[in-house]
Amino acid sequence: MAASGVSATSVDDKVTLITKNLKEVLGEEKIKEIVSERPLKIYWGTATTGKPHVAYFVPMTKIADFLKAGSEVTVLLADLHAYLDNLKAPWELLEYRVQYYEEIIKGMLESIDVPLEKLKFVKGTTYQLSREYILDVYKLSTVVTEHDAKKAGAEVVKQVQHPLLSGLLYPGLQAIDEEYLGVDAQFGGLDQRKIFTFAEKYLPTLGYKKRIHLMNPMVPGLTGTKMSSSDEDSKIDILDSASSVKKKVAKAFCEEGNIKENGVLSFAKFVIFPILELQGESEFWIRRSEANGGDVSFKTFQQLEESFGRKEVHPQDLKNGVCIVLNKLLDPIRKKFESSELQKLKQQAYPVEKAKKAKGSTESNRDVDPSRLDIRVGKVISAAKHPEADSLYLEKIDVGEAEPRTVISGLAGLYPLEKLEGRDVVVLCNLKPVNMRGIKSEAMLLCASLTGCDGEREVSPLDPPPQSKPGDRVIVEGYEHDKLGEPDAQLNPKKKIFESIQPELVTSEVGIAEYKGSSMATKLGKITSSLRNAKIS
Repeated sequence: MAASGVSATSVDDKVTLITKNLKEVLGEEKIKEIVSERPLKIYWGTATTGKPHVAYFVPMTKIADFLKAGSEVTVLLADLHAYLDNLKAPWELLEYRVQYYEEIIKGMLESIDVPLEKLKFVKGTTYQLSREYILDVYKLSTVVTEHDAKKAGAEVVKQVQHPLLSGLLYPGLQAIDEEYLGVDAQFGGLDQRKIFTFAEKYLPTLGYKKRIHLMNPMVPGLTGTKMSSSDEDSKIDILDSASSVKKKVAKAFCEEGNIKENGVLSFAKFVIFPILELQGESEFWIRRSEANGGDVSFKTFQQLEESFGRKEVHPQDLKNGVCIVLNKLLDPIRKKFESSELQKLKQQAYPVEKAKKAKGSTESNRDVDPSRLDIRVGKVISAAKHPEADSLYLEKIDVGEAEPRTVISGLAGLYPLEKLEGRDVVVLCNLKPVNMRGIKSEAMLLCASLTGCDGEREVSPLDPPPQSKPGDRVIVEGYEHDKLGEPDAQLNPKKKIFESIQPELVTSEVGIAEYKGSSMATKLGKITSSLRNAKIS
């Protein structure tokens, strides 16, 4: 996709770009005055708490507008604010999360063709711990009432019955940031409005000028509420796999003909169409079969909304169209984060909680996650039809033990017997053995499975990396056994541990086996499949 247009040249064009699609502007009359003399200086801040999600594309598109208008833009990575917001980010993780946010934001901007050289990234604690800044915080505390501080943070700081003093300090710090970053304007969502009016009221008490405040509309989440890092169902993480994106959008409320309470339609309005405009794409395409009316395109959101309201676009077709655009945007960011360095950074910033294994504890104390599974590379020594069942195969699989294991699998009629024998496979080894038509099966052969629109099912065993050996350990990245503990000796069938994990086991759009977007791998590389966007069982 090519970036659209060139930088604005006239003062009126610059003002139009700066204010385009904003929900509200406080101090708009000052914008023209400043841009007629010099570039407008704007900052956008984000607290480095939970993982960034796709709604971050909304401020990214406005940052692109600001830059096209010739503005100077600073991105504040607000690590201290993150810590003060009810301790959402532990102090020891802040440095890693700042680095993670910067890499994610750069990846997002690159994916929509925004030049990074025109941006400045600032970490909050590089100036917020200075003597001068701290003195201003103390000065502000002598004039701000508890009522005003609590009211200002009501939409942003987590509200609890007995609020910590840190949360009351948060709005004051955000106000003082405007002075120390040397900007003319602060940009944020409409949920920041109370903090912005707080800043306008109290900055002059410190002898500092009022700033301009630019506010974006709030983007509804897929559940219909505000998209939030703390609500897994309402958000799509930037690094979610294509299959996870598809799954989350598929779950979204999207009632046929409903244009008022529709998270998917709102997402198209606030994310998809602005990005298509930014990238010079003239139409939003929805791909459909000829039987369902064929492909259709929309040049404006209004056209899409009206068509959906008339029930000319089915909810599933809208969801599919949104998924295609989203995954096109996210693909380069996912690719960037395939590097071992960024994978390590992701784990450092958001470590998987280590299971506490106190003396006398049992496996039941552990979280239900892939570290509890004993998954290994295997080699099929022999394969034949089950003597008592036409739908089953009987295999002998070497999993690195003294003797091969007997495995029964329901692949008859789905995968050729001749392709199975001698093949490297992936095997779950700690299920409780079960009798299947008179023969005890001692493991499960893991396969990717895909059912087409015609109802036909396609199945293929997962593929270990080349040069794999029987017994090689398979892990899910981020759920390593040295951090979370060894696999259960045997999974308790009553606890349904594998059954709880299995729905999140899928293959990605490029065929990588994943759990919640994290790759399955051995020391030699990733587990793959010829089937894309398939279930694993």
